[in-house]
Amino acid sequence: MRAARCTEYGPPSGLSVVELGDLEPGPGEVLVRVHAAAVNFPDVLLVADRYQVPAPLPFTPGSEFAGVVAALGPGVSGPPVGSPVAGAVLTGAFAEQVVVPVSGLRPVPDGLDMVHAAAFHVTYATAYHALTTVGRGEAGEWVAVLGAAGGVGSAAVDVGSRLGMRVVAAASSQERLTVARKLGALAGVDYVREDLKTRLRELTDGGAHLVVDPVGGDHAEAALRALRRGGRFVTVGYADGKIPRIPLNLVLLKDAVVRGFEIRMLRQYAPDAVAAGDRALAAMVRDGMRPLVSRVHPLADVAAALTDVAERRTTGKVVIDMTGGA
Repeated sequence: MRAARCTEYGPPSGLSVVELGDLEPGPGEVLVRVHAAAVNFPDVLLVADRYQVPAPLPFTPGSEFAGVVAALGPGVSGPPVGSPVAGAVLTGAFAEQVVVPVSGLRPVPDGLDMVHAAAFHVTYATAYHALTTVGRGEAGEWVAVLGAAGGVGSAAVDVGSRLGMRVVAAASSQERLTVARKLGALAGVDYVREDLKTRLRELTDGGAHLVVDPVGGDHAEAALRALRRGGRFVTVGYADGKIPRIPLNLVLLKDAVVRGFEIRMLRQYAPDAVAAGDRALAAMVRDGMRPLVSRVHPLADVAAALTDVAERRTTGKVVIDMTGGA
């Protein structure tokens, strides 16, 4: 099988595509023939050895995929061979085959092709639970979404708007804000050219009820300051590359709630909430919701795809098409 390989830590340009032996599933595992794999910012961090959990060299990056079941390991009764599935792993998805525990697979929601299925579950599940399970967002509340044209950000704008929340998008350019408005944002803040705290307060009638932040960096504190009293702040990632240091007196003075959220931990500790979220998202897909996919690359261009994501030149999701030849 063909696979992208990281043999030394560093920028995505160091990745290569090589031939490896076929995989076999072990007990409790499923072999999936990968049709498409989405690029996520943690993939860039893993290649650079900057992620919270290191990946020992050499390894195949890639964390989100869609494909069909090719074989079942010992003790696994399903899903049947040939079934369309999507899943998430820490590494291994940028390859023509991946082995994953059966518990890590989800059926592809009706209406999604393989490219959109690969781009869907991680970001949309993250967005849904950041907004609802963790953020306790409700219809009618003002919700500020940072990085609103990125993978998680665009999903949060889409899901929040469909749930009746009043979403204000924050992004780094007017072009990216236009993308967010098309997904349902009622207003936008260009935090490169505008004061984020001041504009969010103006646009949300005195302060946001909830902030969803997949960006981090210097914008996190400004967004926290834009919360109204008793507001909630959910941190889900650091695409800025800088982990913010928040003065705790702000939390005290605002009576604010600050929560961290990582989708893999939720699957482990709150499986009922995850199942309920899957059902809610599947219903939205049936109603026409689709993830924003801005670029599709063949596996041969995997280094360029990760570089674009690392340098924040993309909107929505970037997907690697494993069926598109070299």
